[in-house]
Amino acid sequence: MPRIAGSRVGAVALAGALFAGALSGLSGTAVAAEEAGPKAAQVGATAPVDWGACAKETLAGVPADQVGQYSCARYRVPIDHDNASLGTIDIALLKRAAKVPGQRVGSLFLNPGGPGGSGLRMPISGQFYFQQPVLDRFDLIGFDPRGVGASNPLRCFTTAEDADEINSAMIGVPQSREEISGTLAAYRDYGQFCKNNAGSLLNHMSTKDVVRDLDKLRAAVGDQKLSFVGFSYGTLIGSTYAGMFPKQTRALVLDGNVDPKLRTSDGVAYDQQRADGFEIALDAFLKKCQQVGPNCAFSSGNPRAKFDAVRDHLRKQPIGSTDLSFFTGGVGSALYSPLRFPGLAEDLQALYDAIQPSTDAVSVAAAPTMKVLTPGKNGLADIDPESPYTSDDSYFAVNCSDKPIKVKQNKVPEIAAQTERKSPTFGRYQVFADIAACPVWPAKNPDVFRGPWRAKTDTPVLVVGNYYDPATQYKFSQRMAEQLGNARLLTVDAFGHCILGDAAGVDKIAADYLIDLKVPANGQVFQPNVQPFS
Repeated sequence: MPRIAGSRVGAVALAGALFAGALSGLSGTAVAAEEAGPKAAQVGATAPVDWGACAKETLAGVPADQVGQYSCARYRVPIDHDNASLGTIDIALLKRAAKVPGQRVGSLFLNPGGPGGSGLRMPISGQFYFQQPVLDRFDLIGFDPRGVGASNPLRCFTTAEDADEINSAMIGVPQSREEISGTLAAYRDYGQFCKNNAGSLLNHMSTKDVVRDLDKLRAAVGDQKLSFVGFSYGTLIGSTYAGMFPKQTRALVLDGNVDPKLRTSDGVAYDQQRADGFEIALDAFLKKCQQVGPNCAFSSGNPRAKFDAVRDHLRKQPIGSTDLSFFTGGVGSALYSPLRFPGLAEDLQALYDAIQPSTDAVSVAAAPTMKVLTPGKNGLADIDPESPYTSDDSYFAVNCSDKPIKVKQNKVPEIAAQTERKSPTFGRYQVFADIAACPVWPAKNPDVFRGPWRAKTDTPVLVVGNYYDPATQYKFSQRMAEQLGNARLLTVDAFGHCILGDAAGVDKIAADYLIDLKVPANGQVFQPNVQPFS
């Protein structure tokens, strides 16, 4: 799914774009309480959504003759579902009405991942994910989760100047002692800004909080049971919903899956395995490049050796305007979409050519022309110092709530070195994100769902995974299906992060499953509609 990244914090969200269960120590009574969970919202007893017209900017790009299909709302939920005294926030919603109302099945809630991805406008792009029968028979509902976008954005800064000062001090792949200490200090400063400015919502940004909002929204639109499609981090929302509200679960499609148990029990191990996933996808990309030959601009010679030569050169000095941090983040981002593979290959070849000795004495200071790895503006340096901060800080707010990072920040350099030995391209980059930020994140005692994951849903959950998904490696989808217990795993022999809309066989199964609850055979393997470099 697409992500938005600008500042270092935004880039971390992209990488988080790009990039002994807790129950074992509980008493039997505590486990029973966990299994019971909060009481589900009831249709009729929950205030209904009051749909109305959408703001013009919300429907930007929608053809005039289709505007009537859409309606918008804001729905009030408590900051803390167990303590009304903390106040409320409003969740922003957009509905794309079923095209054939007389055959309407219900509502289909959507989440694009992140965490921190805005899902409000997802229904506008519904035709790119779903076959027409789904659009005919479901109201598609997009929403910004709490703290995200238009839903009471959680903000750690009051001015863009402050945000830029912190972001510019964070280096994606710090190597020297000075770079490492500066980056860790910036994360400490970031945490202090959040402590000062984020307010009471800071302690209520866990996925469990989001799921409790979602359950109220389900009842508020009149659905007895939830139908939901989640991508990437959205698969944690879906699996958490199934664990907390199995009897209210109708149909869940989870595409590009996290490992829910590992993510919520050991954040360090989880992020190290995320780095492994990017390495697997990169290696497969380089092998595919060599296999297709001239269709890939980087195919001559040995693509693996050439890539390593470029990366190792960047560890010592930049190539034009491309440094190691920018290169690592850019390559990781490009691996999300096979459509970007040809451009990535051209960029890699240009960088490789720039470091080769020649009779023309090409200077490595010269900037090769890039197609995919194009540097943007340096943070927010060009804006008015007193400009309001308009982004949000939900990425870390969610991840640092959900993922236990059980190390002190002074251990991060050692962890980075260890991870880099196993994952030489992405290991250090992955560690200097959540593992560096969360030990100094100021949230206190967030309410987190850590299982049990084996949900007794009436209908199996549909789990979809690509072999070469960089951000959520295929093993995570296998684990998701196993941990849920009542699930069906569909595999796609494909590159890229998530696949709905790009593999006709999976799309047909998803449509039949969502509409008629038709459960597919387990373990099927599909091909994408288009192969890389074709």
